[in-house]
Amino acid sequence: MGKTYERIDGRLRTFIEAQPLFFTATAPLAEDGTVNLSPKGLKGSFAVLDERTVAYLDFAGSNAETIAHLRENGRITLMWCAFQGPPSIVRVHGRGEPVFRDDPRFPALLAHFPDIDPGPHGLRAIIVVTAELVRDTCGYAVPYLSYDDERDLHEKRFAREDDESLNAYFTKKEHIATSLDGLPGLPLPLPPSTV
Repeated sequence: MGKTYERIDGRLRTFIEAQPLFFTATAPLAEDGTVNLSPKGLKGSFAVLDERTVAYLDFAGSNAETIAHLRENGRITLMWCAFQGPPSIVRVHGRGEPVFRDDPRFPALLAHFPDIDPGPHGLRAIIVVTAELVRDTCGYAVPYLSYDDERDLHEKRFAREDDESLNAYFTKKEHIATSLDGLPGLPLPLPPSTV
């Protein structure tokens, strides 16, 4: 039923790249810390960089738990489910790093996302994940769901922001610069956007 793979290629890569939705899970080191699980979408915001490395665009939102946890310990799991077609669940367990807008690697990483305009979404960072364990499981209990279309609400909400107003928005939010558990989150103010 479940198999372990050394790399993300062939059928696994095709499956991952075809999914319109995936989930990220992170946690702080403290045993009483808050585990975070987030859905991620927006077509074009995810890329397989090579057989062991994936990345996704981290956009403006209500908190920065994933960034805080990655800054503290780097642990992350990504998960994709087949909601149509043959049942399958794929998980990539690994080490993640937020690459912020002032990092010299940022422009080259951003080039891996040619099908999305990150400007209207308040791009904060690119999350890069190096796979340590890749597994698939049956997904027999995952229901069939239809994918109708992308929501345009995120783009509409953040398209009106520039760097100054985005920084003001992040500063007002309780869990952007600091996580729910008090860990350092998104470094503020954001460096100027290069997009």
